[in-house]
Amino acid sequence: MDSERFDVNNIQVQMMMVVKLHQLQRETLPALTYRNLEDYVCRCIWADKTPRSLHVAANDILAITANDIVRFLAREAARTRDSSLEDFSDLIGGK
Repeated sequence: MDSERFDVNNIQVQMMMVVKLHQLQRETLPALTYRNLEDYVCRCIWADKTPRSLHVAANDILAITANDIVRFLAREAARTRDSSLEDFSDLIGGK
């Protein structure tokens, strides 16, 4: 029997992420995107191992704070500071 994967491609996990995204947008980070949240989950929370159950995945996602996201985005910005503006065209509306 195949075990279900509870990663960011799982529809139930995606629904939980949308709920968390709307909460963060409403409370403190109105410009936060789904992609920002997904990157944080993949690169920080589940970088080494994805959860084996839905309740663990949900707890991981619901425990994310605005501070966690801001620190992650700041690190990502510092890491990519040597990149050119064209590298970010998809984020700022380029073609």
